[in-house]
Amino acid sequence: MKIEHFEDIEVWQEARELCKFVFELTQGNGFSNDYRFRDQIRAAAGSIMYNIAEGYERDGNKEFIQFLYEKD
Repeated sequence: MKIEHFEDIEVWQEARELCKFVFELTQGNGFSNDYRFRDQIRAAAGSIMYNIAEGYERDGNKEFIQFLYEKD
């Protein structure tokens, strides 16, 4: 399968599923009083997708690989 958009990358799709799961999980009562912790977990899950997307839009494989290893 040819990858024409970052949404076509399987690992981005898996990261999106993880992000949805984390969002649903953190909607529960266990996170209702700790907004900072909840938001931090959600941001970390989302940053996986964002790093893949941003790296894909860069020029060349070297920069793309750098974004795949990016840690927030």
